[in-house]
Amino acid sequence: MIIRYKDIVPVRWLCSWTGQAVSSWYYSSSDGRRGRAPSTHTYMQSGSRVSNHQVVDRIRCLLRQEFVCYGYEKTTSELKDEGYVINAKKVYRLMGEAHLLNMHRRIKTNGRRTFVKMRKIKAEHPMEHLSMDIKYVYIHGERRNVYLLTVMDIFTRRVLGHLLKASIRQHDVVLLMDGILKACPVKNVTIRNDNGSQFIANSVRKYLFEQGINQEFTHIATPEENAYIEALHSTLEREVIRRYWFDSFYYAKWKIGEYYKFYNRKRKHRSLGMKSPEQFLDIFENLNLKQKIIRQPLLN
Repeated sequence: MIIRYKDIVPVRWLCSWTGQAVSSWYYSSSDGRRGRAPSTHTYMQSGSRVSNHQVVDRIRCLLRQEFVCYGYEKTTSELKDEGYVINAKKVYRLMGEAHLLNMHRRIKTNGRRTFVKMRKIKAEHPMEHLSMDIKYVYIHGERRNVYLLTVMDIFTRRVLGHLLKASIRQHDVVLLMDGILKACPVKNVTIRNDNGSQFIANSVRKYLFEQGINQEFTHIATPEENAYIEALHSTLEREVIRRYWFDSFYYAKWKIGEYYKFYNRKRKHRSLGMKSPEQFLDIFENLNLKQKIIRQPLLN
């Protein structure tokens, strides 16, 4: 009725006759944001100004750099260093609108994971089955934990490589495996690991696939499916970590490196006939060499 007669009778009369508040008639909904509309441009220290779209593009460029995993505070600092007159609140808003905030971000992976089918690994020759895992190491002098990534060969129990860092990321796994494969170029290797974010990451899975490595994952809460490297870490805990006081990260890194050298060269294993991993590997290679020499005339 108000719409029909508003051009003939004053609206306030129509509202009074219909029992409707005048304010309700004149009310118009906003976009849901209270207060002053946000700015559309950002000033530079030189006095010029750029659009917020350009600022977001620059933020994207910053975040695409290798090893850069910044939140809004560090991104703000980077922008200020480049001459932008901008505060953290505005950067937070722009990054939020562009879905660039990495708060509570989880690593998402594509494709199904291949889980282990047999709990116990049966390796018949070196570099057939590998295992990798991450262990906490406490630095007493610095009152913090660091992470130890280790890769071992199941057949010889030999430690192929390790990495001790304040944090282990996807690229650390790739770099360590790349160094191992350059030293021992092999194909059709199977590597077993748990479901840590570093191992299920797309970049790691893609790298291993391109190298011809079959990656298999243990089931959730089943460390016994990766028993060999769990036993290695237990031995490391008992023989090194509990016996030494690590006053610094560098001392821990040196001591663990020295222990792994001893472990490979001299530490005896019952499962290897009381031989060290490298001694057992030498015996295996010599035996295979003799077999090849014996069989050579038959092949001719």
